[in-house]
Amino acid sequence: MARNLILVGLMGTGKTTVGRALGAKLGWEQMDSDQWVEEKTGSPIPTIFKDKGESYFRDLEAEALQEICERENQIVTTGGGAPIREQNRRLMKEKGMVVALTADYETILKRVRGDENRPLLQGNLEERVAHLMEQRKGLYDFADLIVDTTGKDVEKIVEEILDGVRHQ
Repeated sequence: MARNLILVGLMGTGKTTVGRALGAKLGWEQMDSDQWVEEKTGSPIPTIFKDKGESYFRDLEAEALQEICERENQIVTTGGGAPIREQNRRLMKEKGMVVALTADYETILKRVRGDENRPLLQGNLEERVAHLMEQRKGLYDFADLIVDTTGKDVEKIVEEILDGVRHQ
């Protein structure tokens, strides 16, 4: 088994929920890079974006991944934009098996609707989700395994991931 299982994907694909379930199944701790940033700064991510900007947040996110990935036998859940930086993609590949979660437009829209903690979705939700999906197309292709979460319950997704891990 890989040293870490690192979940990447667009917001609303189920990284946090699936990460928790994977951690419980394997007896591994789940570490979330967004949570790390919030605990480190004492500020919610939307506030960081508003006050300091996206670039500052991406610096903190890279620092979070660096620190989190020093440990092993954990599920690492990342923010949707974590793979934007090449250094983050390299680190994730080096420190574990990267699993990209995907979902179709309608599923993502349903999952993120009403969530005020997503600074990149301010404004017209439908347009923002469509734009992010287009902007990040191909971003997660570096992953070792890609799992579509559309129409599947958490247990099914966890089994798919574990099957994929066993066959790597």
